Amino acid sequence: MRRMLLSVWLGAVALAAGLLPGLLAGPSWAAFALLPLALLAWGWLMLGRNWRSWRYAERADALLISRGVLWREETVVPYGRMQLVEVTSGPVERHFGLASVQLHTAAAATDATIPGLDPAEAERLRDRLTELGEARSAGL
Repeated sequence: MRRMLLSVWLGAVALAAGLLPGLLAGPSWAAFALLPLALLAWGWLMLGRNWRSWRYAERADALLISRGVLWREETVVPYGRMQLVEVTSGPVERHFGLASVQLHTAAAATDATIPGLDPAEAERLRDRLTELGEARSAGL
């Protein structure tokens, strides 16, 4: 989904960067389209690396979310601190059959999101986290 969005936006920029200077200043100026195309190729590779870096694990007392390629970020959300667990899916995500689980806690700094899940897995995870949060009787 993110690669498709990257392709649409940078494809439009490449078309504009090559077509306008090419028509107004001459064909050699159409080479300006190479910069957005190079960004597209680089972004394509980086999105794949970033996507593969996302992980989550259900532990005994907390949910662990890990992400990042250069800077690893790990978020640990104790089940008892969760106040709200919601499943969200925008129009583009729904088109690709994806959903996100968003966790809200009392401290805004520890809110966490797990993107790109299958909708059935997102609902299962929401129900499981809600059940665990109620069992810990602090949040949900």
